[in-house]
Amino acid sequence: MTKKLLFLFDTDPVPSVFDTVVGYDGGADRIIGYGGVTRENVGALVDGCIYTRGPKEKQYTAIFVGGGDMTAGEAVFKAVKKRFFSNFRVSAMLDSNGSNTTAAAGVALLAKASSLKGKKAVVLAGTGPVGMRAAAMLNIEGAEVAITSRQKARAEAAAKAIQERFGFTPAAIEAADNAARAQAVKGAQIVFAAGAIGVPLLDETDWQNDPTIELIADCNAQPPLGVGGVEATDKAKERHGKIVIGALGLGGLKLKLHRECVGKLFDAADQVFDCENIYAQAKELA
Repeated sequence: MTKKLLFLFDTDPVPSVFDTVVGYDGGADRIIGYGGVTRENVGALVDGCIYTRGPKEKQYTAIFVGGGDMTAGEAVFKAVKKRFFSNFRVSAMLDSNGSNTTAAAGVALLAKASSLKGKKAVVLAGTGPVGMRAAAMLNIEGAEVAITSRQKARAEAAAKAIQERFGFTPAAIEAADNAARAQAVKGAQIVFAAGAIGVPLLDETDWQNDPTIELIADCNAQPPLGVGGVEATDKAKERHGKIVIGALGLGGLKLKLHRECVGKLFDAADQVFDCENIYAQAKELA
């Protein structure tokens, strides 16, 4: 029987252990990881994937693009797809920094808890990989989206990148400290915290008595958490009259989604998993 081979193209110097483990759990028979992959050097790696097996066997070769830098990952993913032609292609998935699967799990659980259409959503620390993907998925649900950053220029640059990739421009908000972030979420119904590990973004006192906020998701699993008063294990739990989701609460769906998408890579030779269809898969699983 033809082995299911998953090639991990990582933009970081060392291929991700996390992505390797989940790849095996997703059904790959063998994972071969390459670190330091760039759009300039990925071509030869792709050629090795597309020229070695016959048309009926190509579905058992797949590519996963990862690494901590979404911009670099997108560049590599674009170069990978550009290398394909005719039936010389294999399935490929982009999930730099776990951004697509993490954001998809969080937004899908929010959408399961309540309709997001027409609601105002603020993505705290929205310039990182997870935040930018979450902004796109919230827009898919019909929410009015804003992203925050400690620096206005970074927020505007991220908003421009989102517009170029997804065709809509979220509002860019400078929020350099807790007070500014508390002000940024006033009038919002949805708060999605996508900050780095150990970086608190919103105090409990800034949301517990806010009559407008309905839904909160926090992607930070290690204390101090991103949103005060939210436990990492919360999964659509009611706190202060709001529905809250913690990082471990969405983590189960994130891992299930990651494994599911890896498995689907081997269903055919032309699967392409990025933001939109990863999110669609998350909604089905949620």
